[in-house]
Amino acid sequence: MGNNYLNVMIQSLQKKIKVLDEIMKKNKEQHQILEQEELDADAFECNVQEKGELIDQINFLDEGFEELYDRVKVVIEKEKQEHKEEILLMKKLITDITEKSVTIQSEEIRNRRLVEHRFSQERKKVRSMKNTSTVAKQYYTNMAKLNYVDAQFMDKKK
Repeated sequence: MGNNYLNVMIQSLQKKIKVLDEIMKKNKEQHQILEQEELDADAFECNVQEKGELIDQINFLDEGFEELYDRVKVVIEKEKQEHKEEILLMKKLITDITEKSVTIQSEEIRNRRLVEHRFSQERKKVRSMKNTSTVAKQYYTNMAKLNYVDAQFMDKKK
């Protein structure tokens, strides 16, 4: 009984590693999007959505793994020697997952800083455009006043 559960747990961990690899790819894509001279907002939004879906998969896998572990925890502890290979494999997979998680966290921090910097630049551009349009409006208003001639009276007496 425990062997089948252990195999399912190992498969779950392997799937989690694949999903973490996909998240790492999405982080690299996100970094490239943010490094471009012109920000592609649609590509950025799509990337964030895809990463959200991958994170949902990770949460689903974690919940399933924990639920399964709770079921077989007692059996595994009693039969440690019989399942030694599977336990060692799971430990190795969990170590890999931990390393990938730490890498992802550092990539997320780097990308967050880049996003904040990028949004700050975009806000400055918007302010600059607002100021430019305000100055242009004032210029045209002033120029229109120059061409305006006040009403004048002419003296027809000589």
